[in-house]
Amino acid sequence: MQFTMRIVCILVLILLFSGSSSFGDSANVSPRPEVVNIGALFSFRSMIGKVGKIAVEAAIEDVNSDPSILGVTKLNLSLHDTNYSGFLGIIESLRFMETKTMAIIGPQNSVTAHVISHIANEVQVPLLSFSATDPTLSSLQFPFFIRTSQNDLYQMAAVAEIVDYFQWKEVIAIFVDDDHGRNGIAALGDQLNERRCKISLKVPLKPDASRDEVTDALVKVALTQSRILVIHTYETTGMVVLNVAQYLGLTGPGYVWIATNWLSLLLDTNSPLPSASMENIQGLVALRLYTPDSALKRNFVSRWTNLTAGKSSSGSFGLSTYGLYAYDTVWMLAHAINAFLNEGGNLSFSKLSKLTGTDVRYLNLNSMSIFNGGKTLLDKILEVNFTGITGSVGFTPERDLIHPAFEVINIIGTGERKIGYWSNYSGLSIVPPETLYSKPPNRTSSNQKLYDVVWPGQATQKPRGWAFPNSGRHLRIGVPRRVSYQEFVSQVEGTDMFTGYCIDVFTAAINLLPYAVPYKLIPFGDGLTNPSETELIRLITTGVYDGAIGDIAIITNRTRMADFTQPYVESGLVVVAPVKKLNSSAWAFLRPFTPKMWFSFSTLFFSHRENTVSALGRLVLIIWLFVVLIINSSYTASLTSILTVQQLSSPVKGIETLISNNDPIGYQQGSFARNYLIEELGIHESRLVPLISAEHYVKALNDGPTNNGVAAIVDERAYVELFLSTRCEYSIVGQEFTKNGWGFAFPRDSPLAVDMSTAILRLSENGDLQRIHDKWLMKSACTSQASKIEVDRLQLNSFWGLFLICGCACLLALSIYLYQMVRQYSEHYAEELGSSEQTSRSASLQRFLSFADEKEEVFKSQSKRRRMQEDSIRSVNEENSTGSVRKVGHGYADGNMHDS
Repeated sequence: MQFTMRIVCILVLILLFSGSSSFGDSANVSPRPEVVNIGALFSFRSMIGKVGKIAVEAAIEDVNSDPSILGVTKLNLSLHDTNYSGFLGIIESLRFMETKTMAIIGPQNSVTAHVISHIANEVQVPLLSFSATDPTLSSLQFPFFIRTSQNDLYQMAAVAEIVDYFQWKEVIAIFVDDDHGRNGIAALGDQLNERRCKISLKVPLKPDASRDEVTDALVKVALTQSRILVIHTYETTGMVVLNVAQYLGLTGPGYVWIATNWLSLLLDTNSPLPSASMENIQGLVALRLYTPDSALKRNFVSRWTNLTAGKSSSGSFGLSTYGLYAYDTVWMLAHAINAFLNEGGNLSFSKLSKLTGTDVRYLNLNSMSIFNGGKTLLDKILEVNFTGITGSVGFTPERDLIHPAFEVINIIGTGERKIGYWSNYSGLSIVPPETLYSKPPNRTSSNQKLYDVVWPGQATQKPRGWAFPNSGRHLRIGVPRRVSYQEFVSQVEGTDMFTGYCIDVFTAAINLLPYAVPYKLIPFGDGLTNPSETELIRLITTGVYDGAIGDIAIITNRTRMADFTQPYVESGLVVVAPVKKLNSSAWAFLRPFTPKMWFSFSTLFFSHRENTVSALGRLVLIIWLFVVLIINSSYTASLTSILTVQQLSSPVKGIETLISNNDPIGYQQGSFARNYLIEELGIHESRLVPLISAEHYVKALNDGPTNNGVAAIVDERAYVELFLSTRCEYSIVGQEFTKNGWGFAFPRDSPLAVDMSTAILRLSENGDLQRIHDKWLMKSACTSQASKIEVDRLQLNSFWGLFLICGCACLLALSIYLYQMVRQYSEHYAEELGSSEQTSRSASLQRFLSFADEKEEVFKSQSKRRRMQEDSIRSVNEENSTGSVRKVGHGYADGNMHDS
């Protein structure tokens, strides 16, 4: 509808004109005319218009005085004043269509540019605007519109990068509700989204908004959370906004104001500003179109005072960057026209073919004509490449000027301070962008730099960027109403209060924040079953809750819906199963070694009798003794562990056992464990049994899988450790197979999540987190000191196997010995035994013992003689060995003497 109204407006305006001149279909012109007509559309009394008018006139004069540019051809400029009116801008543009105008410099603002660009498309006359920066003036819709200054898309990218540099997440956008302001803020929103930031509130203003209307709008701003304000307006409106903001206390400490280049335009043109105006903009950060320093620029700046002398009744005015771009726009057009004429460009005009066969008796459209060479001239404009007072001039394939860059300034005292630059090539830097173009681009966060800023209220510390609004509203914090493990979270019966470990951690952390946080804890759940914490997190995204606290595990699908704080509990999924204590058996001494290692027993008793005389033998012996030492030590350590450490056994070895069989598996009702087992581990849903309380855990584990119970329970370690603290008949089996933690949840990009994370880290560092843990979760160990002593003390049943072997060996040896002695005695005293049948048993026993003693003495003497013989033989061998060595030595010496 808006487009239709614009077309209707154009047709109505055409009725106002009755062109007196018309052009032939193919009027012949000289390939190098003496004069070419160009037009310009400005509001002569506006800041941009009065500067642009003088800059364009100066450029026309400079071009016409330089025959190297256009030769004999001169530029004839027609200036039309739009007088701040889009309506007059349309009319004046139509007047240019009555003359042979090759191009138009303008229009000045984006609203007029949108309408006139439709006309330019039809008559094929290029529009060159140095101040219409609306990013939606695209080359696809308006091919004959050429922006000769920087696109607001880049300015909004610079603003977004500043916001991201200071790690703010939300901004409030204040803008004029027209094509310029509305489309610029839309581009800002896109740029912020790329950096995970956003516009939390848009505040549109009428272009001619009154002070009361501005006040009403800023009162809404004061009731919001964000303290980062981006203002994208015109000069007059912007100063009214800042004046009202000063009155409402919105420019004090804690606030951040970022102004687009309208403020630098005001400072450049009307400096110095009145002290009251300067007071309103203290601490602001603003952008200015950047143009590199050069001799051409310095020369033009030095001429400016003479150029503006007597041109304004209100006195002299300064040169803004728009004046520099206006000057280069004329030179850009001159270079393009020269290239156009050098190639024999067609300067003819013809009637609009679309009017043929149309009843135009009442519209009188005969004055409308098409520039036949318009497309060629457009191409030549886009091909220009020269160095002007704004630096290198040329266009990108997207038809934007090359090397977009801005200065970042900070308003302090009576002036400004440059704190850095932004360029599309290297981002934020403290060195001029042109010094970086020769280097590889580096957009890493560590390479983004700005000088320190003095913020509103003369604050030097970076503002937090947000605060709780003074609306009296409390944060609604959702808290799960747990049925089991109420040591973590529980609601006090009959009240709206909560207690527990998680509540104490939250309270302690929020008390460490440097600001007050009004909040109210809201119960979530029916109190009969454990609620779904994933559903609680989802309600944050819908605005039901402003946050959630409790035993909330940080898992992937929840992080997609909310931001979590630093974990205050480390947790993960583990398997709990019944275990049986294994007492050490009588044959425990056999367990340290496998059958393949039984040869090691030889090393326990092997005695090295042979003398080692060679170095190689000693080397082998040393290594073998080291092996013996390690084997003996390992056997001792293993056996010690078997005998003294409590041994537990379970048929379930870990999560792998549960995956491989079909036994039922228990899980805590409401836990994320259910979805994890189904989706990640592929366990069928029918095998999963929800359990509500610790008592249900005990019953299900005791019943077992064969009696409608479960083989094991999968739950988070924090719950399991509390469960096992008083139940020794169960234990964690296998390894923890997930890693996560518990945290507090807040809406995406909430600054409170960051501050609470810092507070939780402080609790951990100062020991308060551990003290809270000990208060709620420190339970008596399931094993008493007596049971520990019983485990550490060795019992007879661990060694009776050894005693049995030893006893049996002794009995066997004794039996064999007695058998041998009796046999020898019988043989020795066979005759006496036969002749003395009447001898008493005592006498026989005495004789047998005497015989045994005699045998013992004989055995000892024989052993002694054998040892003496062995010693004698060993001595002889050693002497022989020594003698051989000496003989060899003497022989070697005699040989030497003989040689001498």
